[in-house]
Amino acid sequence: MTKTTLEVDGMMCGMCESHVNEAIRKALDVKKVSSSHSKGRTEIISENPLDEEKVKEAVNATGYQVLSVKSEPYEKKGFSLFHKK
Repeated sequence: MTKTTLEVDGMMCGMCESHVNEAIRKALDVKKVSSSHSKGRTEIISENPLDEEKVKEAVNATGYQVLSVKSEPYEKKGFSLFHKK
């Protein structure tokens, strides 16, 4: 699993977040996508690393601008009765 974080310029409201999320869902195979206009950020969870150019194209086509893209391994935080030491 991969977590991709985008810095997105131009999102002003919840509707803007919806436009960005929908564009990403249509263009790429993702598990989860969420945006925050107040933070100027979109986080994407996917099975495999995403093509950064495709991500930028999808978002830029909506009228918003991707300022940066950062990818890192993602591990789902599951519930456990045992604490790791």
